[in-house]
Amino acid sequence: MLTSLSGRFLFLTVIFVMLAEVLIFVPSIARFREDFLESRLERAQIASLALLADDMLSEELEAELLDNAGVFNVVLRRDSMRQLVLTSPIPGEVDVTFDLREASAWDLMRDAVYRLIVGEPAIIRVIGAPSRDAGQLIEVTMDTAELRTAMVDYGLRILVLSAAISVITALLLFLAVRRLMVRPIKSVIGHMMRYAEAPEDARRIIAPSARVRELREAEQALQAMETQLTQALRQKERLAQLGGAVARVSHDLRNILTSAQLFTDRIEMSEDPAVKRMAPKLVNSISRAVSLCENTLAFGRAEEPAPSLTLFNFAELTNEVLEAERLAIGDSDLSLSEDVPASLMIRGDPEQIYRALANLVRNARQAIIATGKPGEISVAAWAEDDAWIVNVTDTGPGLPPKAKEHLFQPFQGGARKGGSGLGLPIVAELIRGHGGTLTLKSSDESGSCFEIRLPMGGMT
Repeated sequence: MLTSLSGRFLFLTVIFVMLAEVLIFVPSIARFREDFLESRLERAQIASLALLADDMLSEELEAELLDNAGVFNVVLRRDSMRQLVLTSPIPGEVDVTFDLREASAWDLMRDAVYRLIVGEPAIIRVIGAPSRDAGQLIEVTMDTAELRTAMVDYGLRILVLSAAISVITALLLFLAVRRLMVRPIKSVIGHMMRYAEAPEDARRIIAPSARVRELREAEQALQAMETQLTQALRQKERLAQLGGAVARVSHDLRNILTSAQLFTDRIEMSEDPAVKRMAPKLVNSISRAVSLCENTLAFGRAEEPAPSLTLFNFAELTNEVLEAERLAIGDSDLSLSEDVPASLMIRGDPEQIYRALANLVRNARQAIIATGKPGEISVAAWAEDDAWIVNVTDTGPGLPPKAKEHLFQPFQGGARKGGSGLGLPIVAELIRGHGGTLTLKSSDESGSCFEIRLPMGGMT
């Protein structure tokens, strides 16, 4: 039961109410003790007045008056004179004297708790002011046995009443909490469980109905979250269907364009001036279309295969990439350079690292050629204590703000018109597969610099 919200609330309510009753009990038992002692003083005063009215009372009658008053003797001060009015044998010495005229609330509570705890009877002297100004002082001597018995009886009645009040209060609060909080919370949980079974079904989105402001705010927040999640799932499903269709179209289109490339090779051999002038543009267009299809197919795979790690010469791989790019540069005023130690060995998948480096160099080449201005692309690599660093730097126009904002997001980070926006996401995915990072170190009107960082791991 204590594992539930309502059960814990019930338990804590009982504890707190009982604690409050205890805090009330101590002043209450102190007040009861004070009233008990004052009643003894009043009864003793009445008995003494009877004797003062007729000082010829017999010893038996005096003893009866003292017994009815519940005291052993009575001392009365009238007209500045202290007089022993009634007396009887005291069974022992007086243990302590209490003056009710000067007692503070703290003293009364302390004395009451002490008398309630200490069970042995004692002889006490009680001093108080006579009622109706019938003298300056009245003093009695009495036994505490009857006082403690009365206090215990009163305390038990108070505790029983407190327990009953605690149980009733806790039960009412328990029912109120279940009605106002627990049921709405369980209802929200039920909505969440039903929504989790079919999150794409908009009919299962919760409709806020709670009357408690905080619960209604929670339901509204849950409604907004479920609505966004349902929309995201629908969009993801549509994108998955679109991706499958695009992948199939790209696959077939790539085959068609590859055949077209074979025909363009022969077209370039034509002696017709118009054909010679249009053939290079046709070849470039087909090449870009083939590249787009290949990138789309590569990104459309569920995931890149795990890299097959091996030690390879990075300088040789860099040279292969740059040689392939030099063929694509043609007559453009673009130079390629490298600053890679001939003996630099890197641990990774040569095929995937080649694709990553080729994508970065190709992007830089296309950006510079698009400006129609001369430029330079440089590849530098070196080894640090715990990683290999590869920098690809160009003197191109830099990345536009939108490309920087969506740098590694597919279809959104394209830096040039007609680009697919897949190159950098593919590179980032390949590098992450090696446990490394791809970072844009700088990009402005003077050029851009990308850094590949590959961890050495356990290599020495």
